[in-house]
Amino acid sequence: MLLVLPLIARLRTMTKIAPQHAETGSDTNHSQAIDTILNSLDALVYVSDLDTYDLLYLNDYGVSVWGEAKGKKCYQVLQSAQHSPCQFCTNPKLLDEKGNPAGVHVWEFQNTQNGRWYQCRDQAIHWTDGRLVRIEIATDITERKQMEQALIEAKSTAERLADTDELTQLYNRRAFFNLGRQIAQQTAQPLAFIMFDIDHFKRINDRWGHAMGDAALIHIARLTQTKLRTNDILARLGGEEFGLILPNTHHEQAWQVAESIRHGFDTQPLQLNGHSIHCTASFGISSLVLPQINHPDEAQTLLETLFNNADQAMMQAKRAGRNQVCDAV
Repeated sequence: MLLVLPLIARLRTMTKIAPQHAETGSDTNHSQAIDTILNSLDALVYVSDLDTYDLLYLNDYGVSVWGEAKGKKCYQVLQSAQHSPCQFCTNPKLLDEKGNPAGVHVWEFQNTQNGRWYQCRDQAIHWTDGRLVRIEIATDITERKQMEQALIEAKSTAERLADTDELTQLYNRRAFFNLGRQIAQQTAQPLAFIMFDIDHFKRINDRWGHAMGDAALIHIARLTQTKLRTNDILARLGGEEFGLILPNTHHEQAWQVAESIRHGFDTQPLQLNGHSIHCTASFGISSLVLPQINHPDEAQTLLETLFNNADQAMMQAKRAGRNQVCDAV
């Protein structure tokens, strides 16, 4: 399609510069040649008055898709339920500040009448009677747009899967720390970490099998989600270990959240296939008020400190008898 506009211009020029003594039949042949070329294109070609929007020409492709155009405005034929010039009309972009043709404007658009995508090449030219008109060549690119959308969705899915624990559909360890680094930029905001580990999880696997162990992990994940706000970050860090990042949360609030989750585990066993599996967990909490972060490495160091402190507190809870919440020292 890159050659179409120059070709049209050349054909029109050839017609304009034909000798004055040329036979009428020669002019007719030129006109028929141009018409044959335009009607052979697998693309819309139309011409409309730049001021009145009257359609002056519509090739066979356009007629086959949008219908006859005689006596109509371009927006009445080419768009759906349009009774005035389109808000997205590119006419103002086709002229320079002096009102002269400004060259070709290329854009993509989803037609409001048939829903298909088109790449449009618009240009202002002088018509045979001297007035300025708009010529547009629109090529159907629907299949390309569908492929592009499929690639975007595939990329989004791949990114989501890269950040998602396959079993529980929670964030994974990678996402946990990536999101944590972003949150660490919020200077002067309180931030809390909660780490918890399911107590004696190996016993569940040994007694009930790994399928039941997986069900228990999912059960724990779902119970925890019911206790959280939308901006809290819950992740499965590996095995039976989970992490929570609580933005804008003071230590006392984090303790209440941890205790609520712990109580939920203790009082709501997993019921599956006629079996009741009682799960408890040990919790560790660390918190701080975020300092000014001047370098990404500082955010990483801060997160590692919070993580390690919460992990140590969790180990303290295990040593103290499990099924409890402990603070970082």
